Amino acid sequence: MPQPAPADKKPANTDPLAFHPKQRLPSHQDPTGVAGFAMNIGLQSREVVPAELHGGGQFVLSREHFVPAYVKTFGEGKLRERAEQAVELLRSCRVCPRACQIDRFNNKMGVCKSGRHARVASAFAHFGEEDCLRGGNGSGAIFFSRCNLRCVFCQNFDISQRSEGTEVTAEELARLMLDLQAAGCHNLNFVTPEHVMPQILEALPLAIERGLRLPLVYNTSAYDSLESIRLMDGMVDIYMPDFKLWKADHCAKYLGARDYAAAARGVIGTMHAQVGELKVDEQGLALRGVLVRHLVMPGLLEDTREIMRWLAAGCSRDTFVNVMDQYRPAYKAETESRFAAINRRLHQAEYEQAVEHARAAGLWRLDTRWLVRG
Repeated sequence: MPQPAPADKKPANTDPLAFHPKQRLPSHQDPTGVAGFAMNIGLQSREVVPAELHGGGQFVLSREHFVPAYVKTFGEGKLRERAEQAVELLRSCRVCPRACQIDRFNNKMGVCKSGRHARVASAFAHFGEEDCLRGGNGSGAIFFSRCNLRCVFCQNFDISQRSEGTEVTAEELARLMLDLQAAGCHNLNFVTPEHVMPQILEALPLAIERGLRLPLVYNTSAYDSLESIRLMDGMVDIYMPDFKLWKADHCAKYLGARDYAAAARGVIGTMHAQVGELKVDEQGLALRGVLVRHLVMPGLLEDTREIMRWLAAGCSRDTFVNVMDQYRPAYKAETESRFAAINRRLHQAEYEQAVEHARAAGLWRLDTRWLVRG
C-alpha cells in the first residue's frame, strides 16, 4: 500500500467520509543551484520549481490547454462501455494478479475482502504527498479500505487489513470526487485503487456529468492486473505506482505475493507506455505521466539497486522517482520476531546509498521538497 510520510498519517476522524481541515506546512529549505530555465511560483517569490521537474521546459504542459484524459474518453463515448467491462470483471474477479475468480459482483469475497462496492476510509485534502501533487491546496485523496497485498510493515494497516471505513455506492463515490474538487484540491488522488478499479470507473461518468475536471492520480502498490491497467488507458492522467521490492523471496516474505515484482514490472511498463514521463504545469503541479515511489527498506538495498536499474532501462532515464526515506517498523514488522531484520529505522547511510543507486542507473529526476510555507 502506498505509504504517506509518518507525519502525515490519516488523522483520527469520527466520520470516515468527512474532510480534514487544511493544514499549514512547515518551512523547508529552498533548493539551490537551479540553473537555466527557471519557473517561479506565485505563492512566494522564493519558490522555484526544481529542474528535475521541468527539465528546462521539456516536461512542461500548458495548464490553460490541459484536458483530463478521462474527459476526452467520456467525450468520445467510450467511458461507460469501459466501466461496464470493468464491472463485469467482478463476476469472476480478475481485477488484480491474484485472479481469485470470486463472484464479487454478488458480494463474495477473495483476498482483498471487497465485494460489489468500494469501501472508503477517508477523503480529504492531503498535504503529505509530493510537492508537485499537494501544491498549496492539497491533493484530493480518497483512501480506499482493504488491500490485495499483505505487507507486514504497512503503516496504514488499520485501513488495509482491519477494513476501517464506509461502503459507498457509485453515486456516493462521485460525490466525494466533486467535493474534493470544490474544496480546491489540485488533483483527485485514488489511494490503493487496485481492487476497486471497476467501482472507480463506474463512478467517473456520474462525476464528469456534474463537472469533474481535476487531473486523476492512480496511487497504487503496482500489484494490478494488466487487464485493469489496460481498462484505465485514457482514464488516468498521473500514474503513481510503488515499486516495493525486487527479489521473489522478499516479495513473498514481506508482501505476501511472490509474483509482486514481475507484476509491477508489467504494469509500470504499461503505465509508462500510456502516459510517458511526468509532466507539470507552469507552477510545477503534475498534469500527466508516471511518478514512481520506492520506499527504501532496511537491509534490502540490493532490491533498490535492481529496481532503479530496471526503471532506467525498462521505462526511461527521465522517469520521475521519489526515493523515500521514511520507513519505520509497523504492524507485524514491529511485533513478530520472524521480521526482526526490518524491525528498525533506516540508517542515513542506507538512504544515501539508495539515492546513489538511482543516480548510477542514470535516473536524475529525483523528488525533493521545494514548496515553502511560512
